[in-house]
Amino acid sequence: MEVMSPMVRSLVEPPSTLHFPLPSPPASMHNTGNLKTPEIDVQSHDGLDSEPDTLERPYPLPPKSRLNQVLPEDLKTPDNFVERDPRLIRLTGIHPFNVEAPLTDLYDEGFLTTKDLHYVRNHGPVPRVEDADMLNWEFTIEGLVSKPTKLTLRGLLRDYEQLTYPVTLVCAGNRRKEQNVARKTKGFSWGAAGLSTALWTGVSLVDLLARACPQRGARYVCFEGADKLPNGYYATSIKLSWAMDPERGVMVAHKMNGEVLHPDHGKPVRVVIPGQIGGRSVKWLKRIVVTREPSDNWYHIYDNRVLPTMVTPEASADLPEVWKDERYAIYDLNTNSAVCYPAHDERVVLGQVEEVYKVRGYAYTGGGRRVGRLEVTLDQGRSWELAEVTYPEDEYRRAVEGDILYGGRVDISWRDSSFCWCFWELDIPLARLQEAKDVMVRAMDDSMSIQPRDMYWSVMGMMNNPWFRVVIHKEDGALRFEHPTQPANIPGGWMERVKAEGRNVINGFWGEKAPGEEDGVVEAEPAKEISMVDEKITRKITIDELREHEGEDEPWFVVNGEVYDGTKFLEGHPGGAASITGAAGQDATEEFLTIHSENAKAMMPSYHIGTLTPAALATLTSKESQPSLPDKTRPVFLQPKSWSPATLTSKEKVSPDTKIFTFTLDHPSQSIGLPVGQHLMMRLRDPSSNEAIIRAYTPISSPTEIGTLRVLVKIYYDTAGTCGGRMTQALDALPVGQTIDFKGPVGKFNYLGKGLCSINGRERKVRKFVMICAGSGITPIFQVLRAVLADKEDPTECLVLDGNRVEEDILMMKNLDEMAGENSERCKVLYTLSRPLESWKGLRGRMDRGLFEREVGRSDKEGKGEVMVLVCGPGSMEGSVKGALGGLGWEDEDLLFF
Repeated sequence: MEVMSPMVRSLVEPPSTLHFPLPSPPASMHNTGNLKTPEIDVQSHDGLDSEPDTLERPYPLPPKSRLNQVLPEDLKTPDNFVERDPRLIRLTGIHPFNVEAPLTDLYDEGFLTTKDLHYVRNHGPVPRVEDADMLNWEFTIEGLVSKPTKLTLRGLLRDYEQLTYPVTLVCAGNRRKEQNVARKTKGFSWGAAGLSTALWTGVSLVDLLARACPQRGARYVCFEGADKLPNGYYATSIKLSWAMDPERGVMVAHKMNGEVLHPDHGKPVRVVIPGQIGGRSVKWLKRIVVTREPSDNWYHIYDNRVLPTMVTPEASADLPEVWKDERYAIYDLNTNSAVCYPAHDERVVLGQVEEVYKVRGYAYTGGGRRVGRLEVTLDQGRSWELAEVTYPEDEYRRAVEGDILYGGRVDISWRDSSFCWCFWELDIPLARLQEAKDVMVRAMDDSMSIQPRDMYWSVMGMMNNPWFRVVIHKEDGALRFEHPTQPANIPGGWMERVKAEGRNVINGFWGEKAPGEEDGVVEAEPAKEISMVDEKITRKITIDELREHEGEDEPWFVVNGEVYDGTKFLEGHPGGAASITGAAGQDATEEFLTIHSENAKAMMPSYHIGTLTPAALATLTSKESQPSLPDKTRPVFLQPKSWSPATLTSKEKVSPDTKIFTFTLDHPSQSIGLPVGQHLMMRLRDPSSNEAIIRAYTPISSPTEIGTLRVLVKIYYDTAGTCGGRMTQALDALPVGQTIDFKGPVGKFNYLGKGLCSINGRERKVRKFVMICAGSGITPIFQVLRAVLADKEDPTECLVLDGNRVEEDILMMKNLDEMAGENSERCKVLYTLSRPLESWKGLRGRMDRGLFEREVGRSDKEGKGEVMVLVCGPGSMEGSVKGALGGLGWEDEDLLFF
């Protein structure tokens, strides 16, 4: 039987059993914040409850949490140590973990939500903190403060007053699925359960900042977590005036519902910012930085924003200044509400139940304001009725003086602010529901801010709060209720149905007939996406038929449930046959849509052969059918049909905008497994949308290297008015210690040695390579050149023409010069610069026809095929090279573009 540590046991036993072994603290202490409170006996409370609590309390206590396990789907992810509730609905696939509870389950738990059903928003892997290390967890307070401080959890418990109070956290993406149905945003599809309430225990941020003494001119407080992500550590900021206001209730918390923080919720320490979007409450806290300006962290700028509605997802990529505009940043929550009962697809049989149905739901607002009213309409807003609203948060204001719960003082009686959701209900006769088309609700807070009727669509899909509408269907003596959407990819909801019928769900009339229209159908907006199917194809393909074609001879693959035969394109695919055979028999949707251009998508109907049956699609996309992680002890790292993770161990800057990224493989004796001249695929995920970013790279590692992988990458940074490279900037921001995924090999060219090469499986003998490159296009050229020159018996000649703007743009110049110097009889390297300094001794000007005519010459028709030109560089350069060499008689079969 496995023995649990005390910390782990505390997650599954009543909170009263929790105990931190602390060193002997002072006998008493005083709160250093603005509130005068009784002395706290740290020895008695030990920072947490250590004795059974029998006090009857006038406020709700949390329901008992469940004993969960690590779920099978998490075992192959970095979160393979985190225990989770299987009821949670995953919104972004298996990993990272972004989930909400079924709406009725969340409501049924009551005012307080267990850790089991509390929503989770993780941008990447969960930092692992062992129980034994919790008390030594460190975080700092730094920046514009007179007394920079380093704190541990032990010190937080020993030296500061502990507080316990309820807070509702809400993801800014709550109800985003409705916006995604109307028009796709950059965010994933939250339903209406992206919120939860818990009792948080910790220390007031006011106390912590007061001891650090913010300096004159400080205006913001930045928080940074320990989660390593593609664009750096997660961080954000709030105004210093808010952080220093006791009424705002900002807290550094270490307990949730009396239990040590669950790993998904920030174990061991997190920030809790009541009344603001959940994205400001940083988990796994490592740094508190006081600054003059808002955070410049990637996640503060490119997440949690409501951009103007006219900014499209396509245009947003080229508007860095818009993203950086603090006017569009979200802090306080807006007013929102939802119907929980009747549930989606709930049926009420008429004549067999009470004559009255109790419609119920939740409401919340932000900034400490209070929901003042909840209104219900059965006639689409022509008339309204007030629902009864209850505020369980108010019961905590009746706590007795000196009440200590979970080691923290319960005292919000003095505070006017409200930071929790409330519940509403209204009894409606079934006869009235039978007459109505729908039930709609709206909330108003005490600033008279009210939910709008219509949706405000924005590129991130955040803060969605139009009237919540439940449609009523009359079916065979019963009423069936239909919510707007269902979370994630779960089908259902009147919005999806209306859109499928060709109606506009945001026409102001919920897709129904607008006044003055002849019928209720609104002409659908013309589809912008290119059709990838042949409409004449009606064939249904079973999973067994698909499995028969997962080999290399007749590879079939699936995109969006449609089946394609890649056999005819094996020779012509720019990425080589391996790009197709690697996807054979698999769902290639993510990789295909991420990598391929509109032109490639337009070609797809030619290869379309049928549609997977529903059963086949379910089997293909089931957890059991997903490629498993390769065995870590395997001799070769790269796998053609599955992604393999590797860990970033170093970044070496080799030019102002270029770095060498070194990754550690699964096993120290593992070879990369990349043939000379071929490439590998690298995969990151956009932290805001979880969409995959996939690009092909040629590493500079030698074929004999084991255990490591080195990739030279030119970083395309944002410039004024232009967004840079999505992949390269994400890679540049990747913290050391983070993992990314690799797959391969891919590519149509393979150098076999001694002048023999293979192109799409056909061998060819050459006596000379002309290698033309620019910038980071040197990487595949370097790979082939090194292989040729490493073999002293290889007679193949090489001419390298490397064009750049300035000398510092020439990559791997030292390596190239050394190889050319040691092999001068068969290798020549020439550099040309378009913007050289006066001191430059090499060639000047762009690579044009004149340069090629002098150095490469016209095609030798008699020696046809003996010279091959390898080209790699920007698209504009490749185009000019092809045109110039074509004018000199070189034919396409002698030119190979990487």
